[in-house]
Amino acid sequence: MSCVIIGPCIGCGQPFSYNPMRVPSCSAVTGKREPICRQCVDRINPARINNGLQPIVPLPDAYEACDESELE
Repeated sequence: MSCVIIGPCIGCGQPFSYNPMRVPSCSAVTGKREPICRQCVDRINPARINNGLQPIVPLPDAYEACDESELE
């Protein structure tokens, strides 16, 4: 069985679907790891690079459903 999570992006607040085991996350806003959508990753990467940080590179299946067995 497949599993996908739908929740708000920490960057823009818009709901999006993601693989809970692979989605990129950010702790800068709340102090704990929160999921970030692909559009926000694309939007913030130029600023990260300009500040000497590595860009966020989402895993290929970060925004796809995962197998339920991965959650155990």
